[in-house]
Formats: sequence, structure tokens, C-alpha cells
Amino acid sequence: MNNPLLADWTTPFGLPPFADMSDDDFAPGFEASLMQARAELAEIIENPEPPTFENTIDALELMGEAMHKVLSPFYTLAGVDSNPAREALQREFSPKLAAWGSEVSMNPELFARVDALWQDREKLKLTPEQMRVLELTRRGLVRAGAQLEGFAFDRLKQVKERLAVLGTQFTQNLLADERAWYMELDPEDLEGLPGFVLATAKAAAEEKGAVGHVVTLSRSLIVPFLQFSARRDLRERAYEAWTSRGANGGETDNRSIAAEILALREERAHLLGYDDFATYKLETEMAKTPDAVRKLLMEVWEPAKAQADLDAQSLAAMMNNDGVNDALEPWDWRYYSEKRRAEEHDLDEAELKPYLQLDRMIEAAFDCATRLFGLEFKALDVPLHHPDARAWEVTRKGEHIAVFIGDYFARSGKRSGAWCSALRSQQKLRGDIRPHVINVCNFAKPAKGSPALLSYDDARTLFHEFGHALHQMLSNVTYESISGTSVARDFVELPSQLFEHWLEVPEVLQKYATHAETGEPMPADMLQRMLDAANYDQGFATVEYVASAMVDIEFHSGDAPEDPMTMQAEILEGMGMPPAIRMRHATPHFAHVFAGDGYSSAYYSYMWSEVMDADAFAAFEEAGGAFDAATARKLEDHILSVGGLREADELYTEFRGRLPGVEALLKGRGLDKVA
Repeated sequence: MNNPLLADWTTPFGLPPFADMSDDDFAPGFEASLMQARAELAEIIENPEPPTFENTIDALELMGEAMHKVLSPFYTLAGVDSNPAREALQREFSPKLAAWGSEVSMNPELFARVDALWQDREKLKLTPEQMRVLELTRRGLVRAGAQLEGFAFDRLKQVKERLAVLGTQFTQNLLADERAWYMELDPEDLEGLPGFVLATAKAAAEEKGAVGHVVTLSRSLIVPFLQFSARRDLRERAYEAWTSRGANGGETDNRSIAAEILALREERAHLLGYDDFATYKLETEMAKTPDAVRKLLMEVWEPAKAQADLDAQSLAAMMNNDGVNDALEPWDWRYYSEKRRAEEHDLDEAELKPYLQLDRMIEAAFDCATRLFGLEFKALDVPLHHPDARAWEVTRKGEHIAVFIGDYFARSGKRSGAWCSALRSQQKLRGDIRPHVINVCNFAKPAKGSPALLSYDDARTLFHEFGHALHQMLSNVTYESISGTSVARDFVELPSQLFEHWLEVPEVLQKYATHAETGEPMPADMLQRMLDAANYDQGFATVEYVASAMVDIEFHSGDAPEDPMTMQAEILEGMGMPPAIRMRHATPHFAHVFAGDGYSSAYYSYMWSEVMDADAFAAFEEAGGAFDAATARKLEDHILSVGGLREADELYTEFRGRLPGVEALLKGRGLDKVA
């Protein structure tokens, strides 16, 4: 078969040969690689020799390499540059992949071999890493249903396949809604919009084939529109479209899909012997129980809500002074909050933004990684998945460490949000395999010839995702299954959120926050005002996040709701949700929770990790500064390089000497003094 996906890759660093592959290659490549993986599985379970670590665990770790070579570039393309052919392939692949996953994880013969090794583990003279991999492999098989029999065994396979189909459908519906909606702006509709918003809206119009300016549902455009548009009617129209994604009726409506997903997850938990899905999911996380999650969220909710209520009064007064005799609505909050920020902190976003150039912020992230970990970055000229993408070789003392890829601009067909993934993960079992790591963002693409400008929130997102990338790039383990970000879900956000703190280090911004036209550094007083405003509006930000996290955990605790939208409303009412703030992610577009199982019952994990990241950065400050070499070495040795080698609480304690409390988080968000 002449398929570039299945051939030996002779590309630089073994990167996927994107220039040679086409959508027609993926289906035959997948079928051929699936057949090969099945043969590899059969070789393991039919081995007449008694199970050993090498012929069972090592063989399992090495299985499926051909399939990974097909699916890694495919799912990268499906996420960043979707088209009808790729979406059809996703729908075709998802049930087959779920079935294959069950063939492996629910295989009784495989479990028998793994369990035999587990029972004899003390006699096997395993390294600590091998013991951990054996433990996690056995635990994963048990939690996947390998010990089930009869009806429960067969039904769980069906449930998993259906969940895979529904997750794909949820994602594609959301993308379809985001791609379809845009609002054309007439000249009289542009009141209040600064130049950078007009430029983004014009570029969006060109992409949509429209004349003039349009607002799309890209966060990098709709948020500044809501901040600056003086037209309250247009703000309402845009906001309602943004928050109605997945809930517009018709073929792309996600509400019934969410209900079915929740019901199937509950059934999955019951089949495995758990009371509910949240109890099942949290068993292997740091939080352990739904009650521990609720406790954390409510400790933060009360001061955040108190602050938001105070802020709402101020914003409503500003609105009334403008002659708008109406209640403060969600589409008013960002507009009046931006005005209030300008008054209280003397900050003008239009004046600030030229100092936050994308290229300079990339340089800043790289420089921080150099000073902390000795990494160096050299631009590469290699074929990638899209013309907007860029690549760098990462080295340390001349040694190749990784390839880092950045894909930063929003476009039609690109999934919303920001994420980090590995086209190839670090491992040593197959050889000294170094990772290929990609950061994906959705920043506004500038007009041709103009520099890309970021908001401060955009710059924070860039540093966040690069923190994930460091976790992948600095990984130094033998087994891919525990490599990089293969850690507890409520620990995985620690490196990313921790790295955000370096954006707030004054010396970093003094060097890299330079004006796009003049090249001059940001004036010292403006820099200080920007940093002083870093915690501005944290009541709003915390309330919208905690509300989403609480809805997620309650959805998965107890009986699954027949009508998730009704239950969502009841949960928010019970919490006393401020009327002018809505959930960050309402159910029909809550992709973290419904596009797959990753953050289901675990959206709280950003805040769980934030408790640690605030405390971890304090370790640098206590040691003498943000770039203290000894603390950076401890961070790499005990967290960034070891992946899932030990339980997350053990790793953090090895780094810090103890586990933190919520106080550092509240202080970091400026909520520690709220009455």
C-alpha cells in the first residue's frame, strides 16, 4: 500500500509528512494500522510463555505504533482545520476506536496476564517506574471493566461506543454553530470600537466573504466587541448568539445529546459497581471524592460571589448614569467593567494592546524557559499542518530535547479554545524518542503585513499552554503511558497555571512588552498599572468558572438528570448565581465535559491546580526570585520530568515539602479580603 501514513517517515525529526498526505489516506491507513494492532494484541495474549513484564507490559506499551502514526496527524488536522471529509472520518472512526479500546482494556486474557504479574510483583525485581506502570495498567483494566462478565461486560462495550459517537457529534455540532453565525456591522454599528477591534472585524469579514466588518463567535473577537461596543442592542444579540451555541434547535442542538451522555455515564458507573459517575471518576484524582470538590468550590464561591455582588452594584450605577434605566444584564457586564477598569486603573486597552505583540510574547515565554531550565529555541523551516503554524527545535546544551509547534490564529474550521497536545510523546522504551509538542490558540489574525496583537488575557493563555508544553518537553521517563501530561486530571493544570505567573514578573514585561510601531518598551507607569489590574474583576471571573464547575460535579453525582437544562437552572439558583453573570460554559457548549470524558466531573481541576500553582510560585519568591535556579531544578526533577511516576500529592510534596491550602489561591485572586 502506497500510503505515506504507513511508510517510514524520513522528514526532519520524524515529523508527520503533512505535505504528502491527503484526506483519502486516513481511512485505509486506519484500517491497516488497526489490523496490525490486533495482530500485536493477539501475539501478547496468545503467547504460550508465562507472563513476564517484558512480554506483557512492555509489549502492551509498544503496541499500536502504526495506528498512532495515522491518528496523531489526523486528529491534529480535525481539531485545527476541519472540513466535511475530516468530520465524516471522525464519525466513522469514533465507534471503531471505542470498540478497539474495549478489545484491549476489557480483554480477559490480557487482564489475566497483567493480574498474574501484579500478584507476583514483589518477586519480579522491578524498577520503581516499572512497578508504577504495572500498577496503573492493572488499575486501568479493572476500571475499564476487564473483570466484568455476561450482560454487564457486553453492555459496557455498547455504552462506551455510544459515548464515543455522542462526544464526536457534540463537538461537531458546536463547531457548526460557531462556523455558521456572524453579524454584519454597518458603519453606524461601529460606535465605540477601537482600531484593533475594527481591524479584527474587518479581517473576519474578509474570511467570511463579507464586505466591511463582522463579529464572529471567535472569543478573540466577540469579547472585545462586548467590551467596547456602545450599541447595547448589538451587544445583546452577539452575547446571546455566543451563549446559545449548541442550543439553537435543529440538527446541531446539543441538549438531548448532553442528557444521553449523562445517562450513559451513570450506567457505566453502575455497571462497574460505583454509586455514580463522579465517584468513579474522582477515585484516581487528587480530590478523591465529590464532597472534597464541593468543599473547595464553595470555599472560593462565597468570597467571589460577595465581590461580584459589590461589583454589580457599581456597574449598574454606571449604566444608570448613562441613562439606561434597566437591570444590569450579562451583555452589559464587560462593557461597563472595561469602563470601570479604565477609570480605576487608568488603563486603555487600545493603548495597551500594541505593547503585547504575539511574536514578542512567544519570545518572552521562550526566554523564561531558557532562564529556568536552560532550554534554547531555534526556528525550523519544515512542512506543517497549516501555513499559519510555526515550529522550533528545542535544545539544551546542544542536545535535542523536542520540536515545539505553535498554531496561534483563529480560523473557520478550527475548534474554539486553546490546548496543548503531543504529536509524539517522550519515551525510552522504543529508543530515545523525543516529543513533538503543539500549542493551539485562537488569537485574532491580523491584516496582512500587520503584527498580531494580544490582550493581556491572550498573553496569559499563551503562557498557560506553553506551561503544558514544558511538561511534555521536559519529560524524562521510559514508558509513554506515564510520560509528560499523563497525570491526574486535577494535577495536569499545575505546570500550565504555574507558568502564567512569569507573565506577571516585571522584568519579563519590561524586556518584551514593546510597542509594535515604535519598538519602545511599555512605560513603567503603564506596566505597573497593568500588573495592578491583573486581578481586576476576579469576582466575575471566579463566579462564572465556579458555577460551571459546580454544575459539572452535580450533573455527575447521584441520578443523571432527565433534563440537564432544568437541573442547571436549579443548581445555579441554589447557589445564588448573580443575574448579570452566566456560567462560563453552559451545558450545550460545555465541550470540556461533553466532547469526551477528560474533564467530566473534573472541570474543578483548574481551581484544584490553582491552589498548588499559587503556592508553588511562592516557593520561587521565598527562595529569592522568580528565576531561582535551585527551585527551578526541584520543579523539573519532582514534577515536570517525571510525568505520572508517582501519585500527584507525593510529587507535589516532594517539590514543596507539604500540600497547600486554599489561602494562596484567594490571595492570588485578590479575594482574601472580601467581607
